[in-house]
Amino acid sequence: MLLRHSNFFEFVFIGIYVIMLFLGGGLGLFMGFLLGSLDRPLMEEEMTGRQKFIYQAKQMGRRSWSSAKAFAVMGFIFSAAECVVEKARAKHDITNTVVAGCVTGGAISAQGGPKAACAGCVGFAAFSVVIEKFLESHE
Repeated sequence: MLLRHSNFFEFVFIGIYVIMLFLGGGLGLFMGFLLGSLDRPLMEEEMTGRQKFIYQAKQMGRRSWSSAKAFAVMGFIFSAAECVVEKARAKHDITNTVVAGCVTGGAISAQGGPKAACAGCVGFAAFSVVIEKFLESHE
């Protein structure tokens, strides 16, 4: 019986990872389309309408793909860290969110060095707590 229970939770956790990967990617696509459409070329006055359209379409595509990858990775790391911490602690509370936010922020900003990783850890943990409290108030 315990084996089935454990496999069920592993199945649910893997499902959450995949869902967060796709939700993050979808949010990134949306953000990329939005930000890419606002980008203006330097020589806009000298471009024809068709050239402007092609430029904006390319910018939207580039930004969408870049944002989709970033948000997908961020969502995957956060959900994976939160699930691992929750399973290890056997509790569902705000500490899981803080740790998952810290891991995510640190992992994303680790290329910038130790100071950047620490700042990313603290910043993303604080942001995660704010979002968690906001979502709790609406339940």
